Amino acid sequence: MKAIYPGSFDPITFGHLDIIKRASKIFSEVFVVVMENKRKKYTFSLEERIEMIKECTKDIANIKVDYFNGLLVDYLQKNKIDVIIRGLRAVTDFEYELQMAMANKEMCPHTDTVFLMTDKKYSFISSSLVKEVAYFGGDISRWVPKNVEKKLIQKLRE
Repeated sequence: MKAIYPGSFDPITFGHLDIIKRASKIFSEVFVVVMENKRKKYTFSLEERIEMIKECTKDIANIKVDYFNGLLVDYLQKNKIDVIIRGLRAVTDFEYELQMAMANKEMCPHTDTVFLMTDKKYSFISSSLVKEVAYFGGDISRWVPKNVEKKLIQKLRE
């Protein structure tokens, strides 16, 4: 069974990778899809985010990295995917994620959303937090892979 793990991944963190690795053990194929939202301002370009994810997941055989600009349900239907994976860090994530799951179910009734709780050691990490700490020169090495850390530090210097 195929599943999709959508997100902006700006940048990808160890919390994201925890969800990806665990999902790869549950599903035969996991599409990690970088979603583009024209209303958001990203630190990394679409190409940079895809490249970082590919590098971080290169050792996981059943991962496919892709991108999409549009409604998630359109990508699901186009690729015949029936399961959406969403990571939860805390109770505060649940209300928003439940709302999105219900909207997706309404638009695409054959789709189910599976919530995976991230490992507790990553439960407070967000891409925004990582960028803020990096911006002020803090150590982010315990929150993101080395390739991501290097790219983020380089990006902030530009």
